[in-house]
Amino acid sequence: MTGAGISTDSGIPDYRGPQGLWQRDPSAQELVTIGPYLADPEVRRRAWLMRRDAGAIGAEPNAGHRALVELERAGVPVRVLTQNVDGLHQAAGLPARKVIELHGSATEVQCTDCRAPGPMAAALARLAAGEDDPDCEQCGGVLRPRTVMFGEALDERVLAQADAVAKNCQVFLAVGSSLQVHPAALLPRIALEHDARLIVVNGEPTPWDWAAHEVIRTPISQALPELVARLVDGDLSRV
Repeated sequence: MTGAGISTDSGIPDYRGPQGLWQRDPSAQELVTIGPYLADPEVRRRAWLMRRDAGAIGAEPNAGHRALVELERAGVPVRVLTQNVDGLHQAAGLPARKVIELHGSATEVQCTDCRAPGPMAAALARLAAGEDDPDCEQCGGVLRPRTVMFGEALDERVLAQADAVAKNCQVFLAVGSSLQVHPAALLPRIALEHDARLIVVNGEPTPWDWAAHEVIRTPISQALPELVARLVDGDLSRV
């Protein structure tokens, strides 16, 4: 399971770390909360500026993302449950069917009225051309990223897939996640209850460190390639 921390080396800031977006600007959380977003055009305008400046569009996968691709290519059965919406696991080369996007994808937008989808890059191009709150070109409705915002529930089908993966894995890596956002934060517990080994790779303490078989504070771009080498070796006693 990956969180924002795996993408910080790609230039995408995390949320809850010491230098995270919520620490620098607590009001920014309003920009990804569904109620204010739908009700207030000014919130939407600020949200579009945040998306423009966040660095997700045009970001490149880093060594952490590429390590998981190497794990998959080595023949190890792997599924990635990601809280990220940046699409970098797929961009690194993981087959899309092996990536479960718990919180959706910021690479696409969707109309809140007619549900028409579209590429985020096209909406940002309209922003660059002078629109401050791009609307749906088909019906004029409010455009939003195809992500799960605060105040919304996760897709039950996606959550069921993640639950099944957690129940059936041998090793559960919790990478770059604060493990504070529910229900995703419950997935390590599900894995532990089904006899998986839990490894937490995160720069800051998490609520599940106490139960982990191993906790790694090494930067993710260094830690993941080393962990992958151990997994490919096949000696789970070393993991």
